[in-house]
Amino acid sequence: MKLILSDNSLHLRFAPLTLTKPLAELRCGIYTNTERWQLLMPQAQIGFQTEDYLQQKYPSIDGIWINAQCIATKAFAEAVLDLQINQALYYKEHCLAINGTAQIKVEFSSEPILLENRWDLYLKNELILKADFQLASLNNSIAQLGENNLLLGPLTDLILMEGVRAEGVTFNTKTGPIYIGKNVEIMEGSLLRGPLAIMDGAVIKMGAKIYGATTIGPHCRIGGEVSNSLFQGYSNKGHDGFLGNALIGEWCNLGADTNCSNLKNNYSTVSTYCYEHETMQSTNELFMGLTMGDHSMSAINVQFNTATVVGVGSNIMTSGFPPKYIPSFQWISDPQSEKHDFDKAIGSISAMMSRRNTELTDQDIEILRFLAKN
Repeated sequence: MKLILSDNSLHLRFAPLTLTKPLAELRCGIYTNTERWQLLMPQAQIGFQTEDYLQQKYPSIDGIWINAQCIATKAFAEAVLDLQINQALYYKEHCLAINGTAQIKVEFSSEPILLENRWDLYLKNELILKADFQLASLNNSIAQLGENNLLLGPLTDLILMEGVRAEGVTFNTKTGPIYIGKNVEIMEGSLLRGPLAIMDGAVIKMGAKIYGATTIGPHCRIGGEVSNSLFQGYSNKGHDGFLGNALIGEWCNLGADTNCSNLKNNYSTVSTYCYEHETMQSTNELFMGLTMGDHSMSAINVQFNTATVVGVGSNIMTSGFPPKYIPSFQWISDPQSEKHDFDKAIGSISAMMSRRNTELTDQDIEILRFLAKN
């Protein structure tokens, strides 16, 4: 079977996180949607329907069309397998999958988990984490917790994969399940409250306080206080500072004592930058923290205002609040803002990646060059 995971023409609605990847490659809960389909249909070949400048790295194929806004579950996969030629799977007005030319509509009997806006990634992360934990439980056994740790809640809601190192850690599964990936290190004094996923190779620094619903992507390094936030992977928040209701891309770095507001002082709903319409957008949300695209970073003591959006490859080094919208490849410092030199930016990105024995591919560089020019 062949599946094509589609951005459904909403690629920019999830930017800046999707500026460097298709929607299906965003991590929420435990997995990306690509990973979920690979778990649910191990024999399936997967392609992507996304922006032209991304297609060389994420190629398209002919296959059953899948709406990548919809979180893959066992029920969804079974419904896709049951689709006959020229049938389309719908939930109310939402098209979820198409096999062929979609002349016949079939109603999906369950309510799907749909991502309709960027902030749904944290608003629905608790629901997605709990669904993903059930999927993970099919292939993983109950945790063996070291005697130097404290567990509050059921052991059946804790998965520790092989190679996990944890001493003097409090795990609270009363509020939701906790999934800890392979070779994760959780240093002493850390307080972890579910629902929570910490993916392979991540490091949780001493005394970290992490509230659910939070996802820490692979090889991230996290310290300080984090609440209801998602890190895509390879990003650092290694020191004290608060981050809440935030969305952080890959290869980002938040300097020591970077703090991010997630609530306005007057308790009114927030506005945030919308890439889809290239303007500020009113929302109905009270809580919204920082959104940061891949390869961006902040210096020590940077303060981000509520609902700030930072593009890809930008560097923020201000003593006061920076702008609420910072485009890609910007160099923001007191008292000026200028375009970040592309070659210097690539040099910094490559240096950071080399510390994790990783490097940019030619395809990555061309994606970043496209973003720097546009």
